[in-house]
Amino acid sequence: MYYTGVLSPKRATLLGVPIDALTQAEALARLEGFLEADGQHHVATPNNEMLVEAHHNPQFRDVLCQTTLNLPDSTGLLLMARLRGHRLPARVTGTDTMQMLCALLDERHPVFFLGAAECVAERAAQELKKRNPRLTIAGTCSGSPQSQDADDIVQKINAAAPHLLLVAFGAPAQDLWIAEHLSKLTTVRVAMGVGGAFDFVAGVQKRAPRFMRTIGLEWAWRFAHEPKRWRRMWRAVVVFPALCLFDRSR
Repeated sequence: MYYTGVLSPKRATLLGVPIDALTQAEALARLEGFLEADGQHHVATPNNEMLVEAHHNPQFRDVLCQTTLNLPDSTGLLLMARLRGHRLPARVTGTDTMQMLCALLDERHPVFFLGAAECVAERAAQELKKRNPRLTIAGTCSGSPQSQDADDIVQKINAAAPHLLLVAFGAPAQDLWIAEHLSKLTTVRVAMGVGGAFDFVAGVQKRAPRFMRTIGLEWAWRFAHEPKRWRRMWRAVVVFPALCLFDRSR
């Protein structure tokens, strides 16, 4: 089992999953500290849909209960935490955190990009390198979370020797993969599941305008542009609050 480090002093619990009460600046400071120190750290970015999945998937819920950090990736988590009498100070998204962290790093902490469709990880890495020339790209690989691909991916990552591993397999696959394989990744100090972040940075998907993200309507933007995602939106917008309210009444 990998080392998870010191937990945040303040956490809210939603559907049995702890969520860290951190601002964006505090989250970045914590991640920089992990990269400077020994140990291995799994960082997850739960949103509404992921907590619904964890509610029905005990293996995924167990993983989210053992991560070092669970950053609140949706406004819905902030609202439901408030109803439970807790306070999450800010939404801290995986996409923003990944970009801000890569803007701070230099050659001391190489980064490996794993996941997304063919060539997307490479395009995302190149874009972030343009923004921060000091950023060291250890490697990129689209790969897959399938067990038959794991040994090859682990070998590639170990040969590249990164300190930071960004995994974009989508949830729950990315966090299940990290939980299973992080201990084999000899140089990785922080492994973070980032969902669709590579797509946004590479320009494959257009992100919702900032004002919609701020007021918690990013889901409406995604639905308008990808109506086939309606089942996922239903889980996030209807099922999640219903489960939280039921859980609260208990």
